Amino acid sequence: MSLRIAHVTTFYPPYNFGGDGIGIQRLVRALADRGHHNTVILDTDAYRMLSGRVPEPPPAESNVELVALGSSTPKLSMLLVQQLGRPVGQARRLRELLDGGRFDVVNFHNVSLIGGPVVWSYGSGVKLDFAHEHWLVCPSHVLWRHNRELCTGRECFRCQLSFGRPPQLWRHTSLIERYGRHVDRFLAMSEFSRDKHREFGFPFEMEVLPYFLPRSSAAARANGERIHPRPFFLFVGRLEKIKGLDDVIPLFRDYRDADLLVAGAGEYGEQLRALAAGLDNVHFLGRVPNADLLRLYADCEALIVPSQCYETFGIILIEAFQHGAPVIARRLGPFPEIVESSAGGELFSTRDELLAAMRRVRADAAWRAQLASNGRRALAQRWSEDVVVPRYLELVETLRARRAARAPTELPREP
Repeated sequence: MSLRIAHVTTFYPPYNFGGDGIGIQRLVRALADRGHHNTVILDTDAYRMLSGRVPEPPPAESNVELVALGSSTPKLSMLLVQQLGRPVGQARRLRELLDGGRFDVVNFHNVSLIGGPVVWSYGSGVKLDFAHEHWLVCPSHVLWRHNRELCTGRECFRCQLSFGRPPQLWRHTSLIERYGRHVDRFLAMSEFSRDKHREFGFPFEMEVLPYFLPRSSAAARANGERIHPRPFFLFVGRLEKIKGLDDVIPLFRDYRDADLLVAGAGEYGEQLRALAAGLDNVHFLGRVPNADLLRLYADCEALIVPSQCYETFGIILIEAFQHGAPVIARRLGPFPEIVESSAGGELFSTRDELLAAMRRVRADAAWRAQLASNGRRALAQRWSEDVVVPRYLELVETLRARRAARAPTELPREP
């Protein structure tokens, strides 16, 4: 049976910065390919404010409708949602789109700046909330306290000020507890993220439904030609302090057996380039087209993932697996869960451990090939479209049956 599915989000390509928007798009396209109709409802204010531009409209896709909302005063609109935890300028339009039984399923993704917790009360289908970040328990979304350290306990008021953000008024109310009862299931992207939500007091149970890679993402190598003349290790991601490149670049002052290629851009790029000054074996590539990125994965010695904050998953790890690259990841967050369950790479806690792992992978071709083979196998078994999407659809059908069997319960709605 074909389902009518809404996706409510703050970011979605081309109005998108990071991997979570790509993950949402992959889910939308996988469901569309299976004959389900998807309506993506996003508020463009955040992207327009942060990027300073309006992207070209995306090409039409079968079974995918994009509804882009926006206001004439995006800064004020974002501030009101951020402070009040509810739709403000777009409340009427969101009700028109979601209410009235039009959708069988409503997926809430990044709702922090499109409607906050109150938007969970909109719509009448089965409701799922995907925790792409730690927004449900962290005003700054990343559990990175005072913009300098891992969060081990709440100091939210001062922490928000350190990020240059106004403290959120609604965090001192019961909005999550009240309106979370409208959500049939909260979904974490990893076991680690589910445990971290529980540790920080999230009041609802969560189920793990990880990111996946689509069927169409074939491994790539162009005509046997290498994309870079020397052996290289690869970093992929936004250039931010929390991504941990400060611990990687200095190693390449003495390690000369391979280069470091950095694919990505961000506000911390200038500081990183200054750190790499004089190093002819560290190369900043900027934003890399997807076709070239796939070749980088295919040609690198290993993907280095040094993030210092608590990620919710790590899409780049499974992308590396798909294209035959082992990963060397910090022993933090969900990375041990992914690396240990796949046997597709190595973990490190210190710079010395990172350097030792790099040397092993570079020196032992058989070891590198074994890691690559393990990663590919684990991807097919755990994080492929043909594994994860059926789990999603099975969950939806279970929840739909449960809804049909129970008596209606009156829940708080936004007046």
